[in-house]
Amino acid sequence: MQEVNGTQVSEFILLGLSDCSEVEIPLFFLFLFIYLLTLMGNLGMILLIQTDPLLQSPMYFFLSNLSFVDVCYSSMILPRLLYDLLTDRKVISYNACAAQLWFFTFFATTECYLLAAMAYDRFVAICNPLLYSVTMDKKICLQLVAGCYLVGLVTAVVHTSGTFRLTFCGPHEISSFFCDIPPLLRLSCSDNYISTVVLYVFSTFVVLGNAVIVVISYTYIVSTVLKMRSSTGRHKTFSTCASHLTAVIVYYGSLTFMYVQPGGLEAVEQDKIVSVFYTIVIPMLNPVIYSLRNEEVKKALKKKLSRKIFLQVPKL
Repeated sequence: MQEVNGTQVSEFILLGLSDCSEVEIPLFFLFLFIYLLTLMGNLGMILLIQTDPLLQSPMYFFLSNLSFVDVCYSSMILPRLLYDLLTDRKVISYNACAAQLWFFTFFATTECYLLAAMAYDRFVAICNPLLYSVTMDKKICLQLVAGCYLVGLVTAVVHTSGTFRLTFCGPHEISSFFCDIPPLLRLSCSDNYISTVVLYVFSTFVVLGNAVIVVISYTYIVSTVLKMRSSTGRHKTFSTCASHLTAVIVYYGSLTFMYVQPGGLEAVEQDKIVSVFYTIVIPMLNPVIYSLRNEEVKKALKKKLSRKIFLQVPKL
């Protein structure tokens, strides 16, 4: 590593989404609305799954964990962004920046693996229904979810330690609204070649590796569904799988655009747009996607709402 003159910075300045101060208040209310929807949607999904007997299957166990990760995921980013939109000097300390990057990487990676585990669950349920209760018993589901969190933990440690082993001696302005790896690598005044290679290798393995699992699973699923004689059964199966496949395409696609594509470190402005999508928009969309495209979730939600309305009607 080359020698660098200068002192290590103790804080960073987040440049945010826009240089125009006039749009910060409208953005504050927009992102506050999105954050509240994210919390309500995902926490509501968790509560619905935990309390409805019809949703006590492995698929919804994975979905409740996905909602939990989405809540944590967005909570690592949005509260800080909302605070910064109301302040003139958007300063984050060195340690707080490292912590934000660690938690963000942990939950983002965990979500990638959870989506792959959900694809495998659908594959077993549709292609091997007679062995489903044995293959996807409670112990296996717990092990799969624990494995997702464990891989997320390892990835977070590798990326955070690899990024913050570098020297940052100024300028200390991060061209983003949170501490992400690409903008931090741009700021380094030491050799960042190893950290850049690690970023691409891990990102390719995490995103594309899990994408392969999803593609293989859904290849078998589509083949099995097309052989079904009942059109009602085909429609129900495709409806259940479509919600998950939509979430996978949106999430993996945005991460690939951000971390896996060549020359990603130089694309500053487009990084901000993509970052907003996978850190803010997707956690809000996931419960909407699963509730609108999943018949069982819609039935459970309607039952809860109708019961609540019935209990609130005063007796004459």
